[in-house]
Amino acid sequence: MISRFDFDSIVDRRNSGSYKWDDHSGDADDMIQLWVADMDFRTAPAIIEALRKRVDHGVFGYTFVTDKYYASLIDWFERRHNYLIDRSKVIYTSGVVPAMSAIIKALTVPGDGVILNTPAYNCFFSSIRNNVCRIVESPLRRINLDASEFTYEIDFGSLESLAAMPDNKLFILCNPHNPTGRVWRREELDRIAEICRRNGVRVISDEIHCELTLPGVDYLPYGNIDDRAVICNAPSKAFNTAGLQIANIVCPDSETRAKIDKAININEVCDVNPFGVAGLIAAYNHGEEWLDELRVYLNGNYQLIKSFFAEHLPAYPIARLEATYLAWVDITSSKSDADVIEQLLAEKAHVRVASGSIYGDKRYVRINFATPRAVILDALNRIEPILNSL
Repeated sequence: MISRFDFDSIVDRRNSGSYKWDDHSGDADDMIQLWVADMDFRTAPAIIEALRKRVDHGVFGYTFVTDKYYASLIDWFERRHNYLIDRSKVIYTSGVVPAMSAIIKALTVPGDGVILNTPAYNCFFSSIRNNVCRIVESPLRRINLDASEFTYEIDFGSLESLAAMPDNKLFILCNPHNPTGRVWRREELDRIAEICRRNGVRVISDEIHCELTLPGVDYLPYGNIDDRAVICNAPSKAFNTAGLQIANIVCPDSETRAKIDKAININEVCDVNPFGVAGLIAAYNHGEEWLDELRVYLNGNYQLIKSFFAEHLPAYPIARLEATYLAWVDITSSKSDADVIEQLLAEKAHVRVASGSIYGDKRYVRINFATPRAVILDALNRIEPILNSL
């Protein structure tokens, strides 16, 4: 199949105010940035055109979220994921992280425990701490598939015992999971729901990576499993629009939703900008073909990384990826922790990856491969001699 869209062209993001490319002062001019989770591809043409049209209007006052916004959200999730969203159950906000923080504020009191599977997305830790709650880790169980590949499963015994503790009030589910790349199956989600419901633990599900599954892997919305859950979603990862700052909370229970809405206002993340609204509408109405081709391209990048490590870096296994554009690499054979490896690769290879320490495990690094294939190959060729020397 010939692609209609160009994912191979290299877009120079330096000096554009990019958090990913401009945040580290003193970086070498040829530093390849593969750390924070945004993509180096231009977003879908339909989104660019919608934003250009909004700019041409020239007035950017306070934004009213229209019927078309809700219709776009509802139609997308029903059509692609058989997930029926009731408009009256939706709260919009400026991002999934602000949403998570507001939900924790709404549903806990200081000192309450919030359970999460580790390793975990780093902002989960800060959202829990910022609300003066306790981080309660339920580590995922690593399963070695062969010498070069591993995966994870939920330790349901751990989850059961932690959920039974009366001071643990919430469980944060990441579906699909960042950083391990797992997509949870129905039987796993069913068991989470049963354990948490029986113990009075409310589930918050971050589903921001839901569109980025690999071929043959199906994402199942947790909202189709548990009607008491609070679901967070956004188009930002799938369409590379994080800077537009838009996300949605879906909460079927009216009493819980009122508490969350109050917390959203207390945290002052109740207003969104006109570009976020326009971008979501364009993405969910006209971005599907671009997204489907993006997923094919990302799978090609993943297969490249997988085969490269197996051939040239066999001492460094990679987690089997089912979703996201994030490779989770075991660096224990280096005899160094991930902070040291992160710094070494930046200094010697001029490639910046993310240390697993911020996700709760210093035995791994995370590599963002959502960038043109030539950049990935360049980065791999730089990384290889450094890691093999260890």
